Amino acid sequence: MGDPKFSRRQYDTPTHPWQAQRIAAENDVVRKYGLKNKTEVWRAQSQLRRFRGNARALLARQGAGDKQAQLETTQLLHRLQRLGILSGEAKLEDVLALSLEAVLSRRLETLVYHRGLATSHKQARQLIVHNHVTVNGRIVNVPGYLVPKAEQESIVYAPHSALTNEAHPMRPKARAPGEPGPEEQRERAFQARKRDFRRGGPGGQRRGPPGRGGPGGRGPPRGGPPRSGPPREGPPGGGAPQGGA
Repeated sequence: MGDPKFSRRQYDTPTHPWQAQRIAAENDVVRKYGLKNKTEVWRAQSQLRRFRGNARALLARQGAGDKQAQLETTQLLHRLQRLGILSGEAKLEDVLALSLEAVLSRRLETLVYHRGLATSHKQARQLIVHNHVTVNGRIVNVPGYLVPKAEQESIVYAPHSALTNEAHPMRPKARAPGEPGPEEQRERAFQARKRDFRRGGPGGQRRGPPGRGGPGGRGPPRGGPPRSGPPREGPPGGGAPQGGA
């Protein structure tokens, strides 16, 4: 059972610490959803892994003719539908096709930002932690809380929060449904610059890394500019020039 003061970790870490492709993908997820650190990515991945593991086990039990598996399948699908991760017509095979973003998009921090209650994911996290957000009439101060679909429309400012005043300077401006927020616009601009760099830039010539010379680079070429004029003649034999007599 363990000591309750020292609870066990509820998520799995990567098996190898240095994998460039995985690290780059995790950095993109952290930046897109405004996560505090990669621990939140690993926690969401572990939760998604448990959903998939339950689905695979239930598929195997159904193939063996287990009647209890059908009841547990209904319960699993109902739970995922209640959380808004799956649609109403989903099947057990759809659980295996779930992506990480299907879980991250149901976090309270993400929904607070997309509902226009915060100007950024960082501000959304701050509002949640400081008890400025209520879900279905109760204060929730956990940014990673998975909001049920039925309670999504009940995410509002807490009654005691100063942000209930529309004239509050920190309150974000209202935007139309589907309109990208400030962070989404910055993310799109970042991805556009990233694609432009990979394709070689607007001039069509591939740029070098920052501070390096060469064609398209941002710094002067190594070794300085090429010399002009006739080459300097050295002493016979190719030795270094001697000093004055």
